[in-house]
Amino acid sequence: MHYLLTIPIIVIMFLFAPFPSLATTQWNLGVSIGNEGLRGFHFSVGEYYRVPETEVVVVRKRGIPDEELPVVFYLATRARVAPGAILGLRLKGLSWMDITLRYGLGPEIFYVPVREAKVGPPYGKAYGYYKKHPKNAWKKVILHDDDVVNLVNLKFMSEYHGYAPEKVMQMRSEGKNFWAINEHIKEEKNGKHGKNKDFGSDRDDEDKGRGKDKGKGKGKKW
Repeated sequence: MHYLLTIPIIVIMFLFAPFPSLATTQWNLGVSIGNEGLRGFHFSVGEYYRVPETEVVVVRKRGIPDEELPVVFYLATRARVAPGAILGLRLKGLSWMDITLRYGLGPEIFYVPVREAKVGPPYGKAYGYYKKHPKNAWKKVILHDDDVVNLVNLKFMSEYHGYAPEKVMQMRSEGKNFWAINEHIKEEKNGKHGKNKDFGSDRDDEDKGRGKDKGKGKGKKW
């Protein structure tokens, strides 16, 4: 008799046991995938700017958001100073444009030629500034922190991967962060994604490569 009474109790305990929900499992999986994407992003930043990945991680741990890491190393490269010098100024509260101007650089260093006649958000405002001024007056262009971050990452992504900047812009406009874009491009290069037909194939070989002029292709460029 006692044995028979025990069975329903066991069943009830099983039904109400605190098993992880499907939502929790999916969230944990998302975090895992996100962390893997971040590691890949840090590696790509280090490889492109020719610094150890550990240095990228150190800068991040000092309080620089992931998507601003390329800005630190890009400005350090252009200003010919150690990344720590740029990091120190940023942590003091200076804007990216303040830091840029402090080293005698101008907003023209952030410009990336594109083939689109009309550029939408989040790039439209920055390209609108460039369009309103002749090239010899680009020093008057005022870029906000978000503009600088988007433009530096656009340059980094397109040059590092030899990838059309318009395609990066499209993914960014869809709300993708840059480490997700980095992963997407790598998977596409490995044949895991179909080609984006909106912009055709990637840049011709003559347009690819780090630091080369992207202004040689056909079509209107800003």
